[in-house]
Amino acid sequence: MLRLLRGEDLVEVSRDVQVSPPELEEWRRVFLETGQQGLKRRGRDPTERELIRTRAKLGEVTMRMELASELLEKRGYGDELRKLLRRGSE
Repeated sequence: MLRLLRGEDLVEVSRDVQVSPPELEEWRRVFLETGQQGLKRRGRDPTERELIRTRAKLGEVTMRMELASELLEKRGYGDELRKLLRRGSE
Protein backbone atom coordinates (compact mmCIF):
# COMPACT_ATOMS: atom_id res chain seq x y z
CA MET A 1 0.00 0.00 0.00
CA LEU A 2 2.75 2.44 0.90
CA ARG A 3 4.43 1.79 -2.42
CA LEU A 4 1.29 3.02 -4.18
CA LEU A 5 1.08 6.08 -1.97
CA ARG A 6 4.71 6.85 -2.77
CA GLY A 7 3.81 6.90 -6.46
CA GLU A 8 4.97 3.49 -7.68
CA ASP A 9 3.24 2.10 -10.73
CA LEU A 10 0.00 0.26 -9.90
CA VAL A 11 0.61 -2.54 -12.42
CA GLU A 12 4.16 -3.12 -11.16
CA VAL A 13 3.05 -3.27 -7.52
CA SER A 14 0.16 -5.52 -8.54
CA ARG A 15 2.55 -7.95 -10.19
CA ASP A 16 4.98 -7.91 -7.25
CA VAL A 17 2.37 -8.57 -4.57
CA GLN A 18 0.18 -10.76 -6.78
CA VAL A 19 -3.01 -8.77 -6.19
CA SER A 20 -5.17 -7.49 -9.03
CA PRO A 21 -4.99 -3.75 -9.85
CA PRO A 22 -8.70 -3.16 -9.08
CA GLU A 23 -8.28 -4.78 -5.67
CA LEU A 24 -5.20 -2.65 -4.94
CA GLU A 25 -7.16 0.45 -5.96
CA GLU A 26 -9.93 -0.53 -3.54
CA TRP A 27 -7.39 -1.07 -0.74
CA ARG A 28 -5.87 2.35 -1.42
CA ARG A 29 -9.31 4.01 -1.39
CA VAL A 30 -10.26 2.38 1.92
CA PHE A 31 -6.85 3.22 3.41
CA LEU A 32 -7.16 6.89 2.50
CA GLU A 33 -10.77 7.16 3.72
CA THR A 34 -9.90 5.53 7.03
CA GLY A 35 -6.97 7.90 7.45
CA GLN A 36 -9.22 10.89 6.84
CA GLN A 37 -11.69 9.63 9.45
CA GLY A 38 -8.84 9.25 11.93
CA LEU A 39 -7.74 12.82 11.34
CA LYS A 40 -11.29 14.08 11.86
CA ARG A 41 -11.42 12.31 15.22
CA ARG A 42 -8.23 14.09 16.26
CA GLY A 43 -10.07 17.36 15.70
CA ARG A 44 -12.40 16.78 18.64
CA ASP A 45 -13.33 19.72 20.79
CA PRO A 46 -10.92 20.63 23.61
CA THR A 47 -13.30 19.47 26.35
CA GLU A 48 -13.58 15.99 24.84
CA ARG A 49 -9.79 15.78 24.37
CA GLU A 50 -9.27 16.79 28.00
CA LEU A 51 -11.78 14.17 29.16
CA ILE A 52 -9.95 11.47 27.17
CA ARG A 53 -6.59 12.61 28.59
CA THR A 54 -7.98 12.67 32.13
CA ARG A 55 -9.44 9.18 31.80
CA ALA A 56 -6.09 7.88 30.54
CA LYS A 57 -4.28 9.52 33.45
CA LEU A 58 -6.79 8.11 35.94
CA GLY A 59 -6.22 4.63 34.49
CA GLU A 60 -2.46 5.07 34.82
CA VAL A 61 -2.69 6.24 38.44
CA THR A 62 -5.07 3.40 39.31
CA MET A 63 -2.68 0.87 37.80
CA ARG A 64 0.25 2.34 39.77
CA MET A 65 -1.75 2.15 42.99
CA GLU A 66 -2.64 -1.48 42.36
CA LEU A 67 0.98 -2.35 41.62
CA ALA A 68 2.17 -0.51 44.74
CA SER A 69 -0.43 -2.33 46.86
CA GLU A 70 0.71 -5.70 45.49
CA LEU A 71 4.33 -4.84 46.21
CA LEU A 72 3.52 -3.80 49.77
CA GLU A 73 1.55 -7.03 50.27
CA LYS A 74 4.50 -9.11 49.02
CA ARG A 75 6.87 -7.30 51.36
CA GLY A 76 4.67 -7.97 54.37
CA TYR A 77 3.04 -4.55 54.79
CA GLY A 78 -0.47 -5.67 53.86
CA ASP A 79 -1.98 -5.14 57.33
CA GLU A 80 -0.54 -1.63 57.62
CA LEU A 81 -1.80 -0.78 54.14
CA ARG A 82 -5.34 -1.94 54.93
CA LYS A 83 -5.33 0.13 58.15
CA LEU A 84 -4.25 3.22 56.23
CA LEU A 85 -6.91 2.65 53.60
CA ARG A 86 -9.62 2.23 56.26
CA ARG A 87 -8.56 5.47 57.96
CA GLY A 88 -8.61 7.29 54.63
CA SER A 89 -12.19 6.24 53.89
CA GLU A 90 -13.57 7.40 57.24
